[in-house]
Amino acid sequence: MRLVRSGLVALAGMFATGGLVVGQTASQKPEVPVEKWTGKTIMLIGAHADDDALSHGTLAMLQAHGNQVYIVTLTTGNVGTQDPKLSRTQLAEIRRQEELEALKELGIPGDHYINLGYDDGMLEFEDRKAVVENLVRWIRKLRPDVLFAWDPGKNFQRWHKSDHRAAAYLAADAARAAMWRLLFEGQITQEGLKEFMVPEYMFYNDYDFQDENVWVDITDFVDKRVSADAHYSSQYGPGWKNYNANPSEEEVKEMRAWALDTIRTRDGKRTEGFRYYRGLPDAMGK
Repeated sequence: MRLVRSGLVALAGMFATGGLVVGQTASQKPEVPVEKWTGKTIMLIGAHADDDALSHGTLAMLQAHGNQVYIVTLTTGNVGTQDPKLSRTQLAEIRRQEELEALKELGIPGDHYINLGYDDGMLEFEDRKAVVENLVRWIRKLRPDVLFAWDPGKNFQRWHKSDHRAAAYLAADAARAAMWRLLFEGQITQEGLKEFMVPEYMFYNDYDFQDENVWVDITDFVDKRVSADAHYSSQYGPGWKNYNANPSEEEVKEMRAWALDTIRTRDGKRTEGFRYYRGLPDAMGK
C-alpha cells in the first residue's frame, strides 16, 4: 500500500493539529519531558527477554510515575546460551523467569509481560505477515501512547544482529499497519478491535548512540536498573557458560558491577538515550 501525494498531504494536515509531523526534525523533542510523563500507556517491543534492559531505568521511572508499561517479547530466548547442559525448553523457562523477576524490580506487573513464543535466532525466517499481524493485534489492544522499539534507522538501515534487526522492522511495519482499518480487518470486524496510530516513539540501540536526541535522567532509578539486570544470570557472567539457578554472592556482585558500568553519565547525570520520534509511521526513518 502506498500513500499518493494528495493523500499524504491530507494526512499531514489532519495530524498537524495534534503536533504530529511527517518527518523527523533535528530538534524534535517530546512536548512534555519524559521525566514528567504520567497517565500514558507504554509498549516496548523487543526480540528477547532482556532487550528491555537498555531502557530499564526509564521504564522503572515511567511505571513509578503512574504510567502503564507493557513488554512484548517476540522470542522465548531458547537458544542464547553457551551451557551445553541446557535444553531449549529449560532455557526458555529460565529466561521467562529471569524477565519476570527483572520486571518485578522495576515495579512492572507480571501480567504486563507478553511473549509471542517465536524461536530465538530465527525471527528473520518467520512468516512476516503472521508476526506483523500478531504485533498489530497487540498494538490495537493496548493502544500505546508511546512505542519503544529497536531503532530501524534514520535515513539508512541500521545494523543490528539478526533478531534485533528483524524486531526493529517488524515493530515498524506493525505500527504502520495498525493505523489502517482495512489491514488485518478481521481484528476489527470479528474481534472488536479498532485501528490505531501510535503517536510517539522512543527508539533504542545497542550501545550505538549517534542518532539519540533525548536523554532521560534515571539517576533516581539506577539501583532498580542494576537490580533488574542482575537477574539475567543465564546471559551475563559465569552463568552464560555454566548456568546456576542460585548464583553466588560474588557472581551477583559481578553482574551488578557490569550492569552499573553500562549506564552512561551525561552532564553529571545517569542517563538512557533514545531517538525520539513523533509523527506518521511512514516517516519514522526519515
